[in-house]
Amino acid sequence: MLPDCSSQDEPKRGAAKAGQSFSNALSGLQPHFNPQWAMDKLWEDGLAEVATYEAERVIYAKKRRFDYTQITVKEEFNQEFNVKTDSYQRPDMFPVMKVNQFCRIPTDQYPYHFLTSLFFRRDQPVALHKLTTSSQEWCGATFKALADDGEQYSQTYNSYWDGQGAGQRQLRRDALFEDALPYTLRALRFEAKPTFAATIFELQQTSKAAVPASYQAQVRVAEATASETAQPAWRVSVTLDKQKKNTYWFARKYPNVLLRQTTWDGRTLQLKTVRRYAYWTH
Repeated sequence: MLPDCSSQDEPKRGAAKAGQSFSNALSGLQPHFNPQWAMDKLWEDGLAEVATYEAERVIYAKKRRFDYTQITVKEEFNQEFNVKTDSYQRPDMFPVMKVNQFCRIPTDQYPYHFLTSLFFRRDQPVALHKLTTSSQEWCGATFKALADDGEQYSQTYNSYWDGQGAGQRQLRRDALFEDALPYTLRALRFEAKPTFAATIFELQQTSKAAVPASYQAQVRVAEATASETAQPAWRVSVTLDKQKKNTYWFARKYPNVLLRQTTWDGRTLQLKTVRRYAYWTH
């Protein structure tokens, strides 16, 4: 649930070098994931996977219904600016997977807009490389950016909330992010039905910019029943704590598209359509 506008709640390092190993921070999770998941030739076709969902989220104590779009596509980054490169003759390029999550949520007074961009090195589906997320509505705008500097995650933020106006902080690097789970969990070794513990930072796709809470979560993979999804699927349960449980359903067939999602705070996703196309040309 998102609070209303009147709620009273709550030294920069250089960018990590291309090719540098990022596996140590999350090495305990590696046996449960396939590092080659995004190396499939599917992602070489120059197109994006565009998945659209029927969604719900609680805002101002009411369930709001809207469309939610998640875009997954391979891009080439350059080390100098840590963004998609324009020149493919540079010596500092490296491949990433970009995941964009966008929605416009109507409320009784005005709409909310959210856009989150997550980036993963192509051969590292577990470790988040970079995240930006923004919200816009009539009370104001909030922007948060996070990058792996090779030692910690460095987060900068700018919001309209008292006590959270603008700043920078360091976050532990041996953790997952709730926003990234719809992508990261696709790389699980589902057939092994793993169960494991992981530190997970709370959702960043909000208008707030407080220090993110972290959970000592339990992750469990099981086969979904025929009544849960319209096609064969894996069910991934993520228990953040005793009162907070998220569940994700992924298609058994590669590329293991997210079919459905429910979370403890009332966010739901149900896949409507998925297709591959060059959305930037339309």
